[in-house]
Amino acid sequence: QVQLVESGGGLVQPGGSLRLSCAASGSIFSTNVMGWYRQAPGKERELVATISRGSTTNYANSVKGRFTISRDNAKNTVYLQMNSLKPEDTAVYFCSAGVALRYMDYWGQGTQVTVSS
Repeated sequence: QVQLVESGGGLVQPGGSLRLSCAASGSIFSTNVMGWYRQAPGKERELVATISRGSTTNYANSVKGRFTISRDNAKNTVYLQMNSLKPEDTAVYFCSAGVALRYMDYWGQGTQVTVSS
C-alpha cells in the first residue's frame, strides 16, 4: 500500500507561480512512476506530468515550458513547479503513483489550484 499526501495548492494571480509537493509512504516499488493529474470542473481528469525513478519525464503539451516535475527519491517525494500560471490551469491537482505509467494505482486526496485575478 502507498499513501500520498499533497501540499502546496492555493490561489494565485495569472502569471504567478506555485509549487506542489507530494510525499509517498509505503512500498517504494509502487512509486516507480509518480506524477500529477488535474481535474477542472465539468472536465475529465487529465495527465499533467509524470516522472520515473530514473527521472524520465512526460508532460502534457499544455504545460510544457511552464511546469517542471522533479522528485527526491531519498524522500520519496515528487514536486511540481508551476510557473506562468493561467486561469485555465485552475483545477484540483492529484498526485499519483504506480509501478508504471499504465498502472497508476495510488492517488492523493487532491489539492485545489485557483488562478484568478
